[in-house]
Amino acid sequence: MSVAAAGGELFRRRYRRRRLFTEAGSMVLGFVLLIWSLLPIYNMFLIALDPEEGEVEFTGNIVPPEPSLDAFGVVLTQDDRYLAQFWQQFGNSLYIGVLTMVLTLVIASLASFAVGRMRLGKGRWLTGAALLTYAVPAALLAIPFYRAMHSYGLTDSPWAVIAAQVTLASPFAILILRHYATLIPVELDDAARIDGASAVQLYLRIYLPLMAPALAVVAIFALVLAWNDYLYQILLLNAPGKMTVALMQGHLFEDPDAAWNAMMAAAIIYALPPIVIFYALRRYVTAALTVG
Repeated sequence: MSVAAAGGELFRRRYRRRRLFTEAGSMVLGFVLLIWSLLPIYNMFLIALDPEEGEVEFTGNIVPPEPSLDAFGVVLTQDDRYLAQFWQQFGNSLYIGVLTMVLTLVIASLASFAVGRMRLGKGRWLTGAALLTYAVPAALLAIPFYRAMHSYGLTDSPWAVIAAQVTLASPFAILILRHYATLIPVELDDAARIDGASAVQLYLRIYLPLMAPALAVVAIFALVLAWNDYLYQILLLNAPGKMTVALMQGHLFEDPDAAWNAMMAAAIIYALPPIVIFYALRRYVTAALTVG
């Protein structure tokens, strides 16, 4: 018994030591990944708070010697050649992002409801066929999509970008909603049908309320996808009045004398809407992650 007890104690010590090393390694790795992820954001604030047009980045200082909010004032007053139409461009970005989010929610929720709750015989083929579109890189679809929009008369229209982003977002959104819908008992639908509920009533009064966490995840996914897009915007939008903030930021690389502090301040302001929406929907996102 003493030998067995000694062996068991040795095993426990080794287990505790291995677990300690594993936790320590995980913490170090997590800290490194956190610093790596936050470094670009910190660099944005570093340049935006520099009164010398962002030159602090090349001086070796980790904080601006004299931090200033003047760059944000330049953005708010549009007092720069690149920012002369900032708020109009911001409105264009918001228009594209919000409509992409709404249309993706409508299309994906209707498709997932039809496939998952209406008991279609070949319904699963719909989501499978939609996911096949991800086998082709989005960059390779840009030129065919441009030709399609040109044939429909949507060249240089925000609706062309919205259509592209909804097309790219919908397959994954349908997959998320279908997976989450499997957690909702089908007996609820049967009970509602017995009480005389129509398919529209099932969709509006049962399906959508119970799918709120997954819908929040899909909304954030679609908004961020459209918000971060540059390829389809530069390809489909040409008029200055229809440009977005992302396109304006892209012109920075063509001008070595651009006011980088004002541009980084504009980028920080541009990043606020997705953060605000995520904060507003965080309770539903947390519920979806917990259940899923």
